[in-house]
Amino acid sequence: MSTEAEVTWVHEVEEQLGTEIVAIDQETRDKLSKDYYWYSPVLNRQLQGLPAADVVILPRNEEEVVKALAFGFRHGIPVTVRGAGTGNYGQAVPLQRGIVLDLSRMDAILEIGPGFARLECGVRLGVIDKKAREVGQEIRIYPSTYVKATVGGFVSGGSGGIGSITYGNLWDGNVLEAVIYTMEETPRRLVVKGPELFTYIHNYGTTGILTEVTIPLSPRTEWTQAIGQFPTFEQAMQFGEALAREEAIPKRLIAPMEWPIPSYFVPFNKVIVPDRAAVMLEFAEETLRLVDALAVQYGGHIGHVIEAKNYRKTIGVSDFTWNHTTLWAMKTDASMTYLQAGFKVDCYLEQVQQIKAKYGDEVYLHVEWVRSGGEVTPTALPVVRFTTEERLYEIIDFFESIGVRIFDPHTWVLDQGGRGEVGSMGRKKRENDPKGLLNPGKINTD
Repeated sequence: MSTEAEVTWVHEVEEQLGTEIVAIDQETRDKLSKDYYWYSPVLNRQLQGLPAADVVILPRNEEEVVKALAFGFRHGIPVTVRGAGTGNYGQAVPLQRGIVLDLSRMDAILEIGPGFARLECGVRLGVIDKKAREVGQEIRIYPSTYVKATVGGFVSGGSGGIGSITYGNLWDGNVLEAVIYTMEETPRRLVVKGPELFTYIHNYGTTGILTEVTIPLSPRTEWTQAIGQFPTFEQAMQFGEALAREEAIPKRLIAPMEWPIPSYFVPFNKVIVPDRAAVMLEFAEETLRLVDALAVQYGGHIGHVIEAKNYRKTIGVSDFTWNHTTLWAMKTDASMTYLQAGFKVDCYLEQVQQIKAKYGDEVYLHVEWVRSGGEVTPTALPVVRFTTEERLYEIIDFFESIGVRIFDPHTWVLDQGGRGEVGSMGRKKRENDPKGLLNPGKINTD
């Protein structure tokens, strides 16, 4: 329960900022103090039932953001920033209550120019992509939560997604500029470019509050989506690598799935071939014959095809990739969870064989071929049958023992999860947030 002092500041912030942007009702506070942490049974145990934030502030502009941050600083109140709340790691959960700063109302498209879009942080990725495509452009990378996710939430809490096979992750030039506010008595407005952006990408809002972002756009492409079918997962993986390296074929998605993962995709049940690995694909429409010929070389073929004219008019194969794959698995079997892993491109088949020999149907493999730092890389989101936390971390230890790097999705602490530039982030946090009030508990600053 709130103390008398807490009740005092709650009503004070309502008086100072106004009831139009301050919510103190229990329903709103409960709803906006959560994200999709339930993907992890570990995080679900740890975070479920935590008290909600004391207040939710929903600013409409930067001036109101400044007022909220200045108020929090004066009173020593923690501030946890939130976009659409589609993150999986508890990024938007206020561990120490205080204020949740929901920036979803700041959703103006400020400018679309040749090769770029300047956006308020609350613009949904699906909205900007639609507007960009109307003028012959499109966004370069996006998560599987494309429809709901905000651009600010993606930059602050994501890493890569559909499009990463060509354009890499967020650190690979996919953020051009950001406007950041500090957590100080008088919050500073920083315009950040170049390498300094790395301390604000995937930072969970711990080093500053992102209110505006400029992202690159690429020329609009007419995309065909398809499902490749292969007798074995190893063949699917080899095809995936070959397609990833084929410069003559523009592509957005190459996602090999071990059987039975494809069986979880209920809307595609009539077109999925049983007992075969599937590769979820998105490529330029004029290259369909090339893609099919490449599939045949590796013992497979292109099965179900969604023509470019139906792009975004029906459920697409990209709706079953990245962490949506995990979601479909969980809908089928509630015991399922996932890992985030990086296989080695020069020995991934050996690593796959070792994992399958050790764990069989306890671990099903799902890979997303990407470019990271310009290099083709098999990034994986294996589906894991969860029994106990001890067993989950035994599996993690085995992955790491054979050279598969794990980015732990079962922790909310940035450096423990192996994500982000946490060393420089810690230094930037001390500079921009001297009282440690921005999303406390999400990053170690020692």
